[in-house]
Amino acid sequence: MFNSESFMSLDEDTRWLEWVTKQFESIAGEDKEIDLDEFKTALKVKESFFAERFFALFDSDGSNSISLDELLKALNLLIHGSESDKLHFLFQVYDVDEPFAGLNGSLRVKCMFCKPDATGSGSIDPDELRTVLKSCLRESAISLPEEKLDDLTLALFESADKDNSGSITFEELKAELETFPEVMENLTISAANWLKPPDLEQNRRQTPRYLTRAYWHNNSRKLLFLCLYSFLNVLLFIVYMLQHAAGGLWLMLAKGCGICLDLNCTFIVVLMLRRCLTWLRATWVVRVLPLDQNILLHQIVGYAILVFSVAHTMAHIMNFIHLTQVHESYQLWEYVFTTRPGIGWVKGTASITGVVLQVLICLMVVCSSTFVRRSGHFEVFYWSHLSYIWVWALLIIHCTNFWKWFVAPGIIFLVEKLVGIAVSRMGGLYIVEVNLLPSKVTHLVIKRPPFFQFKPGDYVYINIPVIAKYEWHPFTISSAPEQQDTIWLHVRSMGQWTNRLFEYFRQSDSQAISNKRQCRQNWEMPRQPLERSCYVDGPYGTPTRQIFASEHAVLIGAGIGITPFASILQSIIYRMRKQNCPNCNYSWCETIKDNEMMLRKVDFIWINRDQKSFEWFVSLLTKLEMDQADEEPEGRFLEMHMYMTSALSKNDMKAIGLQMALDLLAKKEKRDSITGLRTRTQPGRPDWGKVFQKVSEEKKGKVHVFYCGSPALAKVIKAQCEHFGFNFYKENF
Repeated sequence: MFNSESFMSLDEDTRWLEWVTKQFESIAGEDKEIDLDEFKTALKVKESFFAERFFALFDSDGSNSISLDELLKALNLLIHGSESDKLHFLFQVYDVDEPFAGLNGSLRVKCMFCKPDATGSGSIDPDELRTVLKSCLRESAISLPEEKLDDLTLALFESADKDNSGSITFEELKAELETFPEVMENLTISAANWLKPPDLEQNRRQTPRYLTRAYWHNNSRKLLFLCLYSFLNVLLFIVYMLQHAAGGLWLMLAKGCGICLDLNCTFIVVLMLRRCLTWLRATWVVRVLPLDQNILLHQIVGYAILVFSVAHTMAHIMNFIHLTQVHESYQLWEYVFTTRPGIGWVKGTASITGVVLQVLICLMVVCSSTFVRRSGHFEVFYWSHLSYIWVWALLIIHCTNFWKWFVAPGIIFLVEKLVGIAVSRMGGLYIVEVNLLPSKVTHLVIKRPPFFQFKPGDYVYINIPVIAKYEWHPFTISSAPEQQDTIWLHVRSMGQWTNRLFEYFRQSDSQAISNKRQCRQNWEMPRQPLERSCYVDGPYGTPTRQIFASEHAVLIGAGIGITPFASILQSIIYRMRKQNCPNCNYSWCETIKDNEMMLRKVDFIWINRDQKSFEWFVSLLTKLEMDQADEEPEGRFLEMHMYMTSALSKNDMKAIGLQMALDLLAKKEKRDSITGLRTRTQPGRPDWGKVFQKVSEEKKGKVHVFYCGSPALAKVIKAQCEHFGFNFYKENF
């Protein structure tokens, strides 16, 4: 985004000039000019209306092309110009009723350096405003009915037309814009990414995030645990190297890595004990050990196993090479691929099992990479990871002492699995209802198993035999624990299994409609419904279990990442349910013990890419708003913030008129035009610095930020939390 504050020094201006010139030369053809098609492509404008308007205003000589001088002159005005200069440009974009023919018959308008009343009507009528707002809607990927577009046009026009003359003059538009001071600060064309200057901030030396005091303070448990884990590995490595010093350097290295593999291959079992970890989350242990980081620790230990195994294998190979040179009894291939040398405690199979183990470990690590899991191939990750059973079996055969490390956690792991199988097969579960939501989201309503107790934000593993008989997939429960009869799951179609699930029930719906039509025509009974039996394993705990022990909770959901917070918000509805006196109008909330819920304030932030995604939970959010309708804004227990990233921000010239109209209509109708909620949907992405600054100033108690969504955004939010001293928790499902 062009921001006048970013261009303060002559040195920065010079660098920006060089940057724009370079970008221009990469776009312009041999004639050193940019035509309309090149301009549209470079500007990345979805709606041709704005591209044509901007192009015509930039083209000061009417040649139907833009030279470098014309471009620099125009951009200089937009970047360094005064508020009045920018407003003149905006007014000319909106004043569309005086086109004139260009050199090839295309529509042209006066150039951007003319005064608004130099040519044309010098005013904006309702039809012009409607045309502009319609283009704004398309540019921001917002779909509204024609009646709503008329309402938006009327709201903005009535507000701006101060003298009721039937048209908006430049002075009236300026007066209207002055009521939005945050817009005037950065009024520009933010979509011109090809003209953005280099990020000057990146060139300034900054203290690495991992060396800041805030980072170490907020991650103290995790860092302390990792230090102890590293120390234990180093200690074992050194001790076992010294014990085998007589065997030579390569044998020492192999033995040191071997004992570390014993430790890590056992520890990774402990990190897979989901039921035990869920139980520990309810105890004091959660304040000492980083239980909420079990997924991260699992990944770290997995990579440690890969490194130690490769080093262990290479060290043994080098030792075998040494042995072939000293004794010449066996060849290298015999040491590695046969049992003839008799190495190992089970019939000399150490070398062969070691080779197989190395292949399996490498395969598991590669197939568990983010690229595989996030590219729609979750099944590859799922099935390759099941080879851990073979890894443990081979480790017991391969290593003399591994069974001593493995026996205790292995028994607990086996018991957990047996309990999970028994629990999942109880109750005869089935899918009661299926709702297919926008953006290929499948809403499953499942009969709640008997004795199924869970906390808000917990997740389960679900198996639907008709989709895949042997596959279990984790999903967050989106219903509240207080909802007794059913549990909800919202499944976004992102891989093979989830896509098959959506298509299966989509075809089921189509078949049901077809059967009803046949029934009406032939007076026959409809066919039997499709198979809906399922199995559920869980529930398992997540970091959000701590939310009701927080004082000020900030819930941030990106897209389908709202699901754990849907459960939390519904639970809040039940816990804060109002009671009404039958004899008067007095109402109050049920009394809640401090040890059950310490929450004083909740900020809920939901970020979606498109408009339709808000339909997933709009009924829940509407109910939450209704429960707080009588509260004053500053005294509300729950405050909601909606963001739509595909919509252009208020300070973009292609969206400013629309956002002003949406604000005005929302104040008039007490309802947002995009979602239908009372909460106004904000365009673009949140400014996390400002969001957390506001949260910090409220001083409602210790702030805990809970996030569920993309890993890239998690890093940004976590960095801001460390800056403000907030506790950060990330959901993984």
